[in-house]
Amino acid sequence: MKWVDTYDIAAALVDAHPDVDPNTVRFTQLREWVIALPGFDDDPTRSGEKILEAIQMAWIDEAA
Repeated sequence: MKWVDTYDIAAALVDAHPDVDPNTVRFTQLREWVIALPGFDDDPTRSGEKILEAIQMAWIDEAA
């Protein structure tokens, strides 16, 4: 997975953290969790607020 794979990342986060409300996750924690996902193989320094926000929004949609 790459940073741009927001929906794949969101689905993986739902599986990895099923009891977490994505609205309460800080971007710093979200970044760490994404990097730790199995199958994530992008450059960790390429994340930014915009991409993290997109991932969080996709996670919120996926968790609903």
